Amino acid sequence: MSSPSGCDASDLRCGLTAWQSNMRGIDLFLEMLADFGVRQLFGNPGTSELPLMDALVSFDRIQYILGLHETAVMGMADGYAQASGKLAVINLHVSCGVGNAMGQLYNAFRENTPLLVTAGQQDRRLMFEEPILWGDLIGVVRPWTKMAVEVQRIADLPRALQRAVQAALTPPTGPVFLSLPMDLQSELTAIEQVPRLQVPANRWRPDPTTIAQAARLLSQAERPVILAGSRIVQRDAVGQLVSFAETCGADVFTEPLSHQGRLPFPCQHPLARNCLPMWAPEMRQALAGYDAIVAVGMDLLKQYVYHDADGALPANVPIVQIDEDSRELNKNYPTAVAIWSDCGTALAELTVEVDRLRTDMQRQAAIARRTARDAAAQLERTTLAEQLDSIDNRVPVPAGKLMRIISQHLPSRTAIVETAVTTTQSILQRLGAIPTTDGYFAHRGWSLGWGLNAAIGVRLAWPDRPVLGILGDGAALYGIQGLWTAAHYKIPVTWIVCNNREYRILKQGAASLGLPNAQKHQFESLTLDTPPIDFVTLAQSFGIEAQRPQTHAAIVDCLSQLETRDTPLLIEVAVE
Repeated sequence: MSSPSGCDASDLRCGLTAWQSNMRGIDLFLEMLADFGVRQLFGNPGTSELPLMDALVSFDRIQYILGLHETAVMGMADGYAQASGKLAVINLHVSCGVGNAMGQLYNAFRENTPLLVTAGQQDRRLMFEEPILWGDLIGVVRPWTKMAVEVQRIADLPRALQRAVQAALTPPTGPVFLSLPMDLQSELTAIEQVPRLQVPANRWRPDPTTIAQAARLLSQAERPVILAGSRIVQRDAVGQLVSFAETCGADVFTEPLSHQGRLPFPCQHPLARNCLPMWAPEMRQALAGYDAIVAVGMDLLKQYVYHDADGALPANVPIVQIDEDSRELNKNYPTAVAIWSDCGTALAELTVEVDRLRTDMQRQAAIARRTARDAAAQLERTTLAEQLDSIDNRVPVPAGKLMRIISQHLPSRTAIVETAVTTTQSILQRLGAIPTTDGYFAHRGWSLGWGLNAAIGVRLAWPDRPVLGILGDGAALYGIQGLWTAAHYKIPVTWIVCNNREYRILKQGAASLGLPNAQKHQFESLTLDTPPIDFVTLAQSFGIEAQRPQTHAAIVDCLSQLETRDTPLLIEVAVE
């Protein structure tokens, strides 16, 4: 029998669970996580994690997912958490393992991914001696976590875990860290009651005053534009964004190529302008002519390189910014109206208020903008498709041609994980070919090694959906150890490695900066062709089936297996 608050009536106190005393710390840790719904634990173990590994032998409520390197472990957990919307739990090995994981922890922090990262720490009785593998774990992870604690008393473990889980899952969500000394894991507890892991409701309404101010501004705008970010997808607010955009007759751009993460707006929708360009001058040009900007659920804006003092947004255009992360409001660009709220709730209320304030003439103008944009969008997609179709069937394959082939052979529920920005060039979006808004993942942090492994995590979260990873050759090499995990657990992910045999993004960046030798197409140490890297043999060494199609028809044949494969596959495509 449960009370209205969800607490079992047999509990001695609401929010507490009766517990068996004389349980080891690590057993208590696992039981609390399992009761919260955690079913996987991603890790790579060492000596200080042996109590955990021993406990897992007889604990069948959580599956341990073994990775061969911390980059792989973190990437898999990140993909799982993003796809499932649930907490993902990782266990790393002392200071060295945490150090190996830092690039992916940075990604998770930038992506607001709810991760509980744990690490074994050296025995407390040895710490004063500064033993082998000991280190200041909290100091290492603090910049890229919402909370970081080393548990020093067994009595504090339940409360530390509750705090960490709540912090990870409370917006703005993000990674948290617990350091668990080796002897604490084995210490017997005298605890008879522990807090039930729970997260308070965390959707809140905006201040009505700010909604009224924003609605007045937007009802008068003749050409508004929306900049939509990944937090729209994370908070299931895509439907509210579509309604708002249609009401306003506003074009919708998604995050720039430099930090595009999820897909907050259907790319088939006539108002979709797809992602902003990578460079600030091009962003300003894309946004020229709009008279009001609504930025919602996105970091405004994280540039890749500095170009000039003018920034990425056009000057003297009023900005309405909506975000649940108060740190992002007014952060880089001054706003006319800043709305601190759950994004979906704010969009729904703003839609109603804008429509209430508008005249019939303003409503007709919004409809006219939508109609005009519909015709333009159809023409843009048709023109792009015709341009790509006109490219001959040569190998190495031109990047755009490869994306066109992929766009024509995606099953309807395919999830796409991509870290190949110079190959993909947002072409799948521009063609309207990404099947669903929830099924697109790119890396906002840009620490390489994420994509190959995130695809594994996405497939673990969504076992009934095909998952396609589109990877650059350089990016794939940073996390290649993840292939073994996919083979070991028979996780049916398909990866396309777009092998252009160079760090093309760096060449493009050098050219955009006007660097003198880059203007002459001369670069130092940015090619990967001597010796060439054989991804097929590399994948096979990890137990993965791999193919190197030599014709466009062979690429199509590989893609035709996406929906039916029950084992992983790597496809290496030579890209021009």
